[in-house]
Amino acid sequence: MKVIEVRETGGPEVLTLTERAVPALSTPTGLLVRMKAAGINPVDAKLRSRGVLVPDGLPAVLGCDGAGVVEAVGEAVSRFQPGDQVWFCHGGLGGPAGNYAEYALVDEDIAQPKPATLGFVHAAAAPLVLITAWEALYDRADLAAGKRVLIHAGAGGSDTWRSNWHG
Repeated sequence: MKVIEVRETGGPEVLTLTERAVPALSTPTGLLVRMKAAGINPVDAKLRSRGVLVPDGLPAVLGCDGAGVVEAVGEAVSRFQPGDQVWFCHGGLGGPAGNYAEYALVDEDIAQPKPATLGFVHAAAAPLVLITAWEALYDRADLAAGKRVLIHAGAGGSDTWRSNWHG
């Protein structure tokens, strides 16, 4: 399969198109996903230029956000079957391979059914952005029913996705 690999830190020129074997299912709850789109986040550029989070993690396949079609499932998978469309945030930090590849391995607990209202490109742009917004609003600001929130001068990947999505 084709992957975009980082072998050393640097600018975009260190991204290299190369071949790797298609990964094999290795856990009973694993999904093999044929990628249709991979998100590009600021964290990807930081990892590319500064190094991955795992010692000796290079070469690495970056990209934590993705969307695709389930190709195969482990024997204990109960939520998905081949042909299901999924989206997820997983890998790409220097440990498990990321989503700049034709195939990705994802645990069924991490994958979610892709909303039918989103195409693969929009779905792949959303996971980390949505996780970041959820954590900020609910985990840190304790947003709950009946509370109000003022979002002032939003910027970055979260705001960019929102702006592009809503027009």
